[in-house]
This record gives sequence, structure tokens and C-alpha cells, in this order.
Amino acid sequence: MIDIEVPRNPAKVGTNPGDPLPRLEGHVSHGRFEQVLRAGQFAVTTEIAPPDSADPTEVLRRASLFDGYVDAINATDGSGAHCHMSSLAVCAILTRAGYSPILQVSCRDRNRISIQGDTLGAAALGVCSVLCLSGDDVGAGDHPEAKPVFDLDSISLAQTIKIMRDDSQFLSGRKLDLAPRMMIGSSINPFVPPIANRADQLAKKIDSGAEFIQSQYCFDIPMLKDFMAKARDLGLTEKAYIIIGAGVLPSAKTATWMRSNVPGVHIPDELVRRLEQSEKPKLEGRKICAEIMQQVKEIDGVAGVHVMAYRQEKWVGDVVKCSGVLGDRKPWAPEQSFANIAAIT
Repeated sequence: MIDIEVPRNPAKVGTNPGDPLPRLEGHVSHGRFEQVLRAGQFAVTTEIAPPDSADPTEVLRRASLFDGYVDAINATDGSGAHCHMSSLAVCAILTRAGYSPILQVSCRDRNRISIQGDTLGAAALGVCSVLCLSGDDVGAGDHPEAKPVFDLDSISLAQTIKIMRDDSQFLSGRKLDLAPRMMIGSSINPFVPPIANRADQLAKKIDSGAEFIQSQYCFDIPMLKDFMAKARDLGLTEKAYIIIGAGVLPSAKTATWMRSNVPGVHIPDELVRRLEQSEKPKLEGRKICAEIMQQVKEIDGVAGVHVMAYRQEKWVGDVVKCSGVLGDRKPWAPEQSFANIAAIT
């Protein structure tokens, strides 16, 4: 257990102290994640690293680490341009077990024909949320000889899925017999230069159809507050649910590497010093993440937090619990044991 102070009023959510977040009109899916957001609850999401395996029980084992602590689980789609089990397959496995997964779709690897087909397939399998991403360049991964596609980008992808859902048709104009009912999401990096343009980029993504936004890592609260102030001034927090990314740093070495090599990751010197000076840097990294989550929740217009803990997934529940951001609320978890859930696959 992380020994940190839990905020005095951990259940508070809203654009003003004590007020709930705006309830956007009309549910677009039957998903639990959307229900949490529209009810004004502070949502917690995380992500699962798909296995390098065809074993569905490995997916469920990894998901079980988050039981009772998160409202939805992102299934990453070739993150870092590395190949793993597909996001669609992971979502299908998680949905069957009762979890609320978020399908990630990267434009890097598929054209619009494939993407529209996968969207229909995901909806048919019960997936209710989709995150639209452009995707990392193939040069960043272990298949640099792969051909990038980028037929669409994250904005045109969101527009495509919105047309399929709301107009019940493909991009070609051909009608659908049954439209996919999915909540559309996109990502934003508030800390990548030019900083002044980030709120405008957020507006474009929301205008394209995004109803929830997940941000990249946030380690600098003052920078985030400036970004959120601009988003509020533009009325964007009334149009979409903004979920801020919080990361678990295992060491000062990792923090230094990230801020030097990952575009848009800004980690203040004081956090690096805390990790350097700590006798237990991994524990300190979890404390930092929990503290950031507490501070993020207090910012007007923030609807939730997205916890990223690459290769430290076992600590996500501990960090969430000690941050206190859920208050007395406990997200859904399977009533069956992991072994029984695994038996249904």
C-alpha cells in the first residue's frame, strides 16, 4: 500500500466545486463507460498491453489486475509500431467476460475499407467505445520495413465512424442495415509544441465527432491547468469528456529518457529529483502518480483520469485506491473468479 494522504473530498467532481460534469444529450451506446461519464462520475480508465500470444487467458489475467478499480480498459493497437494481439481480438475477449473495453484504431495499418469493416465487427461483438488514433510511425517499431497506410488520420477516422453511426452509411454512401452504436473518442497531447495551438487542435477533434478525449502523459499540473482554462474558454468541456493521462515512473532514468525521446512528454526537474533521491524509486513513482491523479481531479472540466503503467500493471489498483479519486464508488468487476472467466473462452 502506498502511504500517501487521501484528499478530504475525494468524491467531488464537476466544472465548479460541487457541481456534476455536464451530461451530454442522449446515449450513443449501451456501454458502461459512457453511463459512468454521463452520470457525472469521475471515470478511471487504464490500458492493457496485448500479449505476444494467441492465448485468450493471458488477456483475462492481465485485465483481472484492474478489477474493481477502473471503468474501462483500452486495448492498444500496435502501440509503438510493435505487433501484438489485435485490439479487436482483445476487446472481443474482454467484452465476452463482461469488461468495458475501448477499441483503439490506428490509421497507420489499415485503409478505410478495413477500418469500416472492423468497426462493424467490433460493434457486432458488443464493443461500445472506440479511440481514434493516427498511429506511431513504423520506424519507431521492430518492423521498420512495413508499409504505412494512413489512408485516414485521427480526425477523418472519427468523422468516418460518426457517419456510420449517425447516418447509417459507409463513406461510399452505401446504406447500412444496422449502424454501429459506439461512443467515439480521440487523443490529445496538451504538452507538445506549439503549446498555444493545443486547445484549437482539441476543438478540431471534438468537432470531428469525438465525445471523449484521452490525453497523453501529464506530469506538469500548471501546464495542464493552462490548457484546461483555454478548453473551458472555448466551451470544449461542455462538448466532450476530457480524461487526463497519468503515468507511473519507475525511475529517474526512465523519466529522463522519456522527456528526451518521447515528443510532448514534459517532466519537471523536481519530479526527476524526487526519483533520484528516493531510496525506493518505484514506490516514489507510484506516489507521484497518485498525487497527480488527486490534483487532476480538482481541475474544472476534467471528467476522469487514464492511468498508464507499462510493465507495472499490477500497481494500477494500488495507485487508484490511494489516490482516492473514486471516493466510495467501486467500478464493475466480474463476480466470477479469473479461472471461471478463462474457462468460457
